Amino acid sequence: MNEAPQTKMSEPVAAKAYKALERMIVTLALAPGSVTTEGTLIENLGFGRTPIREAIQRLSWEGLLEIRPRAGLAIAPLNAPDWLKVIEARRGVEAVLARAAARFVTQDSAALFRNAAFRMQKAVVAGNAIAFLEADKELDEAMAAAADNPFAARLAAPLQTHSRRFWFRYQADTGLAQAAEGHVQIIRAVLDGDEKAAAREADALMNLLRKHAEAASRY
Repeated sequence: MNEAPQTKMSEPVAAKAYKALERMIVTLALAPGSVTTEGTLIENLGFGRTPIREAIQRLSWEGLLEIRPRAGLAIAPLNAPDWLKVIEARRGVEAVLARAAARFVTQDSAALFRNAAFRMQKAVVAGNAIAFLEADKELDEAMAAAADNPFAARLAAPLQTHSRRFWFRYQADTGLAQAAEGHVQIIRAVLDGDEKAAAREADALMNLLRKHAEAASRY
């Protein structure tokens, strides 16, 4: 898992705008409960109106912001007890994806998993929580691609984004190494083609996140 990262293929502008705006929300650069505008986002992110609007629509559907006509865009608040709800919703679908990924993993998708693991371990060494979140998203995308189940992937994606946001708020300062180990265990099981182990490790990661969420809800 110490291979050098591979070069990514170019992405459509709309996908880049979505990822940039999602990153700002997840890393709290756009503060929970704050209000911004389409024009401000266009100016700050450097994308045109159409890709920004597409990103806004998608993030609104995912529950990360609220479109308020003539009043701007309200960033979703962060209520610690909601993290538990997100994790419980994720639990079943993560096992489905991990099991399917182990069953269908190919040489190409295996490279994506190794690249995500490399970036995740590099982020841990650097103590860089934002880089870790980017690697975590890369892993989720690799899992979705390998599992070949777009229905499960579409269900999981917004829950994963909400969970990253909670994790960044409540756990990023202390939980990098532990979180990385949980993810690496899933990757190993997938690359071994072990469906049962992959589902088991996915559930173990949800248990770890649940413990963090329970602690956060007591703050």
